[in-house]
Amino acid sequence: MARLALRWRRLPQIKFHIRPAFQNADMAFNDVEIARYAGLIEKLIWAKRRPPLHVRDKVREGQRIEGHEIELFLVRPLFSDPTRQIEESIAKARYVKSRDVWQVFWKRADLKWHRYPPRPEVKSLEGFLKLVDEDANGCFWG
Repeated sequence: MARLALRWRRLPQIKFHIRPAFQNADMAFNDVEIARYAGLIEKLIWAKRRPPLHVRDKVREGQRIEGHEIELFLVRPLFSDPTRQIEESIAKARYVKSRDVWQVFWKRADLKWHRYPPRPEVKSLEGFLKLVDEDANGCFWG
């Protein structure tokens, strides 16, 4: 009897990803907060830093909101194989509900998330987005 070989395809990343509430009962954000946060990200980050028109079909922006975390990233072609897409992480914020603060993370060369030493915590998502946009140390945008 012949065996069927299953090949998994990597699905393209979507711009805005939310896990259904039944998968994560301890969700930090409700639907109203998620919509507000998506609007803030659009207004304070992507409206200023969206890729130019001539490369938007190749490079696109995205954010992922899962649980207590918000991650900003770009999706672009792999340099060695332009037919493959990769995510390039920019920044991540984690909401700590007990202390009502946002922890700030950046991805270092070891591809692991590390706390951002100049400002490891901010009081609001707006503060996080302004910190990422300013990027005084060149950690988020390079």
